[in-house]
Amino acid sequence: MTIFQYDHTFEGLLTALFDAYKRKTFPDMLLDRNETLPLFYDEVHEVTTDNEKAERVWKALKKKLSRTALATMTHCWLSETDGAPYLLLKFMQKVVDAPISVETNFSDPDILAVAQLGKKVNDEKHRILQFMRFQKTSEGIYYGIMDPIYNVFPLTIRHFSDRFNDQQWLIYDSRRHYGYYYNGKEIAEITFASHKEAHFTTGKLNDDILDKDEKLFQTLWKSYFKAICIKERLNPAKHKKDMPVRYWKYLTEKN
Repeated sequence: MTIFQYDHTFEGLLTALFDAYKRKTFPDMLLDRNETLPLFYDEVHEVTTDNEKAERVWKALKKKLSRTALATMTHCWLSETDGAPYLLLKFMQKVVDAPISVETNFSDPDILAVAQLGKKVNDEKHRILQFMRFQKTSEGIYYGIMDPIYNVFPLTIRHFSDRFNDQQWLIYDSRRHYGYYYNGKEIAEITFASHKEAHFTTGKLNDDILDKDEKLFQTLWKSYFKAICIKERLNPAKHKKDMPVRYWKYLTEKN
């Protein structure tokens, strides 16, 4: 059994594929450098991330895949699921080896698995765009926090920067402890030294740091939401399917 160890970066994954072709040996297992090796194996190859090699692989993939398929690969990587990197490695190998496009060959279990995982991540991205609720702070910054299953915030910042380009905003992933801050000109990735404050758990800012009108706007929104609700047409099962309960603690209209 041949094992490849890499630094768990996307560039490292692309470099691993480059090395596999150069060595004419593809791994039976792909491990992070911090992962424990199994008891029995034949060879371990240490992948040294090389941006030039990674770029060559990416250019080769761009020639054989549509923009949609490339985006699906990115989504799979951001899923952070245990088997995603090795799944992507096998997917890329099949793409490179095939004389024609195989991105829609869903009879292949690896290609189907990439498509299915990519869809789950894309669906989670759209839920964040739908359910993110901002609170205006006393400093004029619009603050939104959520804890998505997958690492989808990098997929949302373009939407928020286009939609709210005239406002300062901060979105934060409470599960992964990082976020993005837009100061009106540039976007920067941020994190906080401490996560003991209540708003990291509840998603609700304390009254003393809210804008003076924020409470009023929240009350008006709740009133509007209640007014448009037609009780006779309530369908709790469908409501929970369309708006999963795990998001409710972040929704103004639900609190």
